[in-house]
Amino acid sequence: MLANELAGLSLHAPVILALPRGGVPVAAEIAKMLKAPLDLIIVRKVGAPGNPELAVAAIVDGDPPDVVLNREIVETYNLDDAALATLVKRERPELQRRRTLYRGSRSPLSITGKTAVLIDDGAATGTTMKVAIRALKRRSPLAIVVALPVAPPETVAELSHEADRVVCLAQPLHFRALSYYYRNFEQLEDNDVLVALDHSQAGRDIATNESRKAATGSSVTGYVKKKR
Repeated sequence: MLANELAGLSLHAPVILALPRGGVPVAAEIAKMLKAPLDLIIVRKVGAPGNPELAVAAIVDGDPPDVVLNREIVETYNLDDAALATLVKRERPELQRRRTLYRGSRSPLSITGKTAVLIDDGAATGTTMKVAIRALKRRSPLAIVVALPVAPPETVAELSHEADRVVCLAQPLHFRALSYYYRNFEQLEDNDVLVALDHSQAGRDIATNESRKAATGSSVTGYVKKKR
């Protein structure tokens, strides 16, 4: 359903970007239906001193990674540049671990001049999504589209101020945990992410080969027959 909504927008050169882990299976289906490349956008929270659950910043995977500050929290804790640098440095190894695990030798896809379609399995507060959008804006996309199966109306409204467009299928007034809106909401493992990425890449490779064959008007076998 989400892919059908996005297909109706006639997006220019879409690149599908999933927030792992939950966004990956949703994004994989959309990438398949739109025949678009699939990639990840990995976000690592930088916790406040003595309160790791409160984000003073976030590191977003890229080349190089982007650091997005939560300026209100930074000012509340009166953090100077040196203190921020120390906190960010502490989280970089975990970001690198996830990048190595999920990407391997694959480089992040470029979104310059393309439509970045940012996908998760839903959003409650939308905090991680906002950070990802702000980092993507620095990478010169043509547009940023957020696509969600479910989110509360107030979160959709906030994300609409950040992205060029938000597509959200369900916006319940009394939002509860995401698991209430799925028939199957099993916790995903890292291997589930890797399998989805491998399948998506395999599908892209097959499509590319078929396009090349169609462009040449013959397969390799056909070419050999003609030579005979």
